Amino acid sequence: MQGGCRTGMAQITGAYDLPARRVIHTVGPKYVEKYHTAAENALSRCYQASFELLIEHGLQSIAVGCIYEESKGYPREQATHVALRTLRRCLDRHRDRISAVVLCLSAVSDLEIYEKLLPFYFPRNRIEEHSASLTVPAHVGDENGETIIDERKIRIKELPVVSDADAESSSLMSAKMIDPLTSSRLEGSLLDSSFLCMTEDPDEGREQEWERAHKLHAGWLWSKWTGQSLAGHIGTSFHSRYLARAKAVDLTKAAEMKILYPGGVDYEGHRVMIVVGAHFLLRCLDLEQFLLYVVKEFEPLIKESYSIVYFHSAAKLNFVPDTGWMRRIHHVMGPRHKSNLHKIYMVHPSLGLKASVLLLRLLADSQVWGKVAYVETLSALFRYVPQDQLTIPDFVFQHDMDLRGHFV
Repeated sequence: MQGGCRTGMAQITGAYDLPARRVIHTVGPKYVEKYHTAAENALSRCYQASFELLIEHGLQSIAVGCIYEESKGYPREQATHVALRTLRRCLDRHRDRISAVVLCLSAVSDLEIYEKLLPFYFPRNRIEEHSASLTVPAHVGDENGETIIDERKIRIKELPVVSDADAESSSLMSAKMIDPLTSSRLEGSLLDSSFLCMTEDPDEGREQEWERAHKLHAGWLWSKWTGQSLAGHIGTSFHSRYLARAKAVDLTKAAEMKILYPGGVDYEGHRVMIVVGAHFLLRCLDLEQFLLYVVKEFEPLIKESYSIVYFHSAAKLNFVPDTGWMRRIHHVMGPRHKSNLHKIYMVHPSLGLKASVLLLRLLADSQVWGKVAYVETLSALFRYVPQDQLTIPDFVFQHDMDLRGHFV
């Protein structure tokens, strides 16, 4: 194969003695958790490039294997989400030019994952379509299935319409800020002259940062001598900044996944937040956006005593973020959420979940995770929280019946 093939690209060759007209070659990405978005988009481009070559050479059917390799460390279930999402987008665009797509799997474990996730992206009936709408966000990625990060979008504002009075005022200001030659070039232009003004001196910015650091260090020494803690004030300020960001951005995608939503109150009068573990699809969600959504949704609750009801029903352990991210969310939420948290009710817990909670208690925050109460059945949960105060997904009831054989 001349020129080789780089990650995310594809090349086509003859099939020679293989029972096919052509063979398409592509190279899957190496997976690193820190750069998971880049890995997702590279894997998505592997499938896109393969289908583009298929259409370009007038072929109508293709057999596709698992492009992601164990040797490159790509988590199987996360990669399957990317593969199926991209295949669906490609078929939507080229449905009249592709007659068949055959998924070739060599491992039973991959077959089980595909059988579980295929109905989400290729529902066969109304029931599967409804289940997919509750689990998978309505808009995942762009038209090709690649992950979109809003903060990285390039935004270009329209040029402002300048009135005669504004133009005169702008010209007077530009005369003070820029030289006459540049000012003459801007006459009659719609550009704002302040666009060409000098920005803040970086040395002054560094000096201000040093002054702030000096004041913070002096405050820390004062708190050490007097025994007063500044953690509460700093934590509150940190939470306020995140809350301001959460109110300024569009968090519709995070809300559509219905991972968490408010409930009513428990028997002791504590307000309740509901969390559904099975809806947490890590690869379909931007954790930074989700963190902002958590801050925004919990803000009305953490002002007073509150409880959390977490449904682990039908959830997989691989959805749990790492302890570093959990420590970060505790830091962002501030001290109020710890002191006002009454209880975390974990419904249908597994042994793996209990082990994860133990690690979080040791490594993340013992004050929060020490308030966990395991609840084996829904009937046991209703002793703490009235059923009419909870909005429970149907599959949680079904899971409860499957585990216990009946529902009281």
